[in-house]
Amino acid sequence: MKKIAIRYGLVIAAIAAAWVIVAHAFVANLQSIIHTLGTPVFFNVVLFIGIFLGISAFRRQYDGEATFKQSLKTGVWISLVYSLAIALFFAGVLLVIGTRWMGVEAGAQQLPMRLVAIQAFLGLFLGSMLFGLGYSTLIAFFLAKRLPKSA
Repeated sequence: MKKIAIRYGLVIAAIAAAWVIVAHAFVANLQSIIHTLGTPVFFNVVLFIGIFLGISAFRRQYDGEATFKQSLKTGVWISLVYSLAIALFFAGVLLVIGTRWMGVEAGAQQLPMRLVAIQAFLGLFLGSMLFGLGYSTLIAFFLAKRLPKSA
């Protein structure tokens, strides 16, 4: 389960990181729809697809006999790996590039940049874990093995 979680979590994070690099390379305006709407939507679609593919791969290991609980745990592990990896990517971006790529919410200009960065990392990590839990639950429910009905 953990090898699958690491593999799929890192692939999701790599795709999300590639999106960020490409989006910032081609669209400099942080207030554009690509950054304000496109990035969160893209991240969530990639996370959902990655969790689905990861749980499906896990089920194939067990010949389709994975339970809801096993599938859910796999999805949550994938989300954890993704959350940690993408947070590390953004920490690297912050150290190398600085705050130029940070889209700042209204009212955040009065706060110290350190506090804004901490809030952004917590929001990214906790948001990814929360959405990952929801997606994992939904996917595990639909893919879990069903017990036969007693006649």
